[in-house]
Amino acid sequence: MLWLALLLVVALALAWLLWPARPVVALAADVAPGRVERGEYLVRAGGCITCHTQREGGRPLAGGRALQTPFGTFYTPNLTPDTATGIGAWDDTDFVRALRFGVSPSGAHYYPAFPYPSYAGVTDADLLAIKAYLFSLAPLANAVPSHDLPAWLSFRPTLRVWKTLFFEPRVFAPDPARDAQWNRGAYLVRHLGHCGECHAPRNALGAVRPGPLSGNPAGPDGDAVPGIDAEALADWSRSDIEYLLETGMNPEGDFVGGAMSEVVDDHTSHLSADDRRAIARYLKDDAAGAAAGVPPVARIESGVDG
Repeated sequence: MLWLALLLVVALALAWLLWPARPVVALAADVAPGRVERGEYLVRAGGCITCHTQREGGRPLAGGRALQTPFGTFYTPNLTPDTATGIGAWDDTDFVRALRFGVSPSGAHYYPAFPYPSYAGVTDADLLAIKAYLFSLAPLANAVPSHDLPAWLSFRPTLRVWKTLFFEPRVFAPDPARDAQWNRGAYLVRHLGHCGECHAPRNALGAVRPGPLSGNPAGPDGDAVPGIDAEALADWSRSDIEYLLETGMNPEGDFVGGAMSEVVDDHTSHLSADDRRAIARYLKDDAAGAAAGVPPVARIESGVDG
C-alpha cells in the first residue's frame, strides 16, 4: 500500500506542476483620454526600452537582447504588436496576467528574469495604458532566440515551485502614514521602475532578498551593481540623485556607465522633475532604505487558481 500512496503523491505533484496557470484577472474598462500618451511615459518609467532592444542596431522594443545571468542567458521578447513574433494576439487580460502573475497566455510560467515580481504591484490602469501604447506601435517581426539555459532549468513547470516559495502577487497600496510624494517614489522604485531587480542582492535561487537596496555583486551581464539605499547614499543630497537620474552624472562629476547609462538615456532622463524628485525623496528616507523590497501592499483579492 505504501508504494500506491507514493505513486499517488507523485501523480498529484506532477499534475500540480503541469496544470496550466490561469490566474483570475478582473479588469474595469479604462477608456480614459490620453491613455496612449500616458502609456508612452509609463514605458519610459518602467524601463522597457533598454531591455527589449538589442544593443547593436536593434529596433526599439522588438526584443532579442541577451541578458547574461548566473543561471544562463535569457533573450528578451518582442513587445511590438506583431501577431507572429510579438504580443499582437494578446488581449488586456493576457497582458495583465503576464505582468502581474508571470504567466503567458498559454498558461506557461515566465522566468523571473522578466521582473514580474516587481511589476505585480503596478496598477491596472497603468498596465492597460502601457499596453495601449505598445499596441499603437508598428508591428515589427523579430523571432527571438530561445533562452540558453542548463537542462535542469529548462522545465518551466518547476517555476511553480519557485513562485510558491518566493512570489506572492501584490498590488501597491499607498502607505497612509506617508505623504503623496513619498508614496509616488515608493511606487516608482519598488514596482514600475523595479530598481530592486538590479540593485538588491539575490539568494541562491535568484529571488530578490527583502531588505535594503544594498547592491548586487552579480548583476545583469555579470556586472556588480552598487547599492542605492539610504546608507549607500548617505553623502548624497536629494538634488544629487535627481541630477544623476536626469543627466547620468554623480556628485564627483563622473558619469554612470554600463547598463545604468542606458537606463538614464532611455528612461530616467525622460521622467518628469516631480517623479525624479519623488524617487530621490524615497531613496534618501532612512525608513525607506530599511524597508525597500518590503512594500506596503494590499493582497490581490482575485487570487490564483490551481
